[in-house]
Amino acid sequence: MTTPAESAPAARTDSARPARKPRPTLDLVVVRTEQLSPHMVRVVAGGPGFDAFTDNGFTDKYVKISFPTQLPGCAWPDGPVDIAALKEDLPREQWPVTRTYTVRSFDATARELAIDFVVHGDEGLAGPWAAAAQPGDRLVCAGPGGAYSPDPEAEWHLFAGDESAVPAIAAALDALPADARGLALLEVAGPEDVLEVSAPAGVELRWLSRDGFPAGETVVLAEAVAGAEWLPGTPSVFAHGERGAMKELRAVFKERGVPREKLSLSGYWAHGRAEDQFQAEKKLPVGQI
Repeated sequence: MTTPAESAPAARTDSARPARKPRPTLDLVVVRTEQLSPHMVRVVAGGPGFDAFTDNGFTDKYVKISFPTQLPGCAWPDGPVDIAALKEDLPREQWPVTRTYTVRSFDATARELAIDFVVHGDEGLAGPWAAAAQPGDRLVCAGPGGAYSPDPEAEWHLFAGDESAVPAIAAALDALPADARGLALLEVAGPEDVLEVSAPAGVELRWLSRDGFPAGETVVLAEAVAGAEWLPGTPSVFAHGERGAMKELRAVFKERGVPREKLSLSGYWAHGRAEDQFQAEKKLPVGQI
């Protein structure tokens, strides 16, 4: 699950900010699912709607997945779905509910997208949907967005994140040159949630267990980054995950002297917040990373 970390723009008023062009709607069909770990499910989707997908070249590319609101009588129409048009035609309370997820990979030849979902039982909206998804189910989303790709000229790379960032980090590792050097610190609930992730020989993968503690309630990631032996030179950093943990990491990176232009740092979610509230808080002091 992701929202990108972008370079800070020059200050400007909301009235001066140009309207964002709506991203195209991808009306996809579930092809298959795969249980990657006890808490991670991969949904592969394709179909004719894949033709609307355009690769933006970023390894943290993400889509905004839409679900019909749970109000009685609300469901996708039989024909193609246009999210922007629906929001123009429907009252606010009937708008689809949106959740943000990283595209783990795409196959232009097979015309398929793979998206990995963190699942914790019946908790949340997207996770339970992914756990129950069957071939033929619809996956309606908009995108992709994104802002990051690993710098092939970096002296070394540092990746840090929890389960929500593992798909983006794994995609970045796939894109690294064979001679890349670095360290990836990946936080998961326990040893059973360690995934098969490939990386160049010079990049160490280090899985961090919360020992069963809920995500967002430990300092495992920040302590691991602070205590790690950093490689010589200046790293290119990609650190994404729970908002509070990212604030802790911000202090670590400042102490280590990581230049802002070498840092992609962002909260993908916030402990105790549904995405709607999390996104709204990005405009408030509590939401600033």
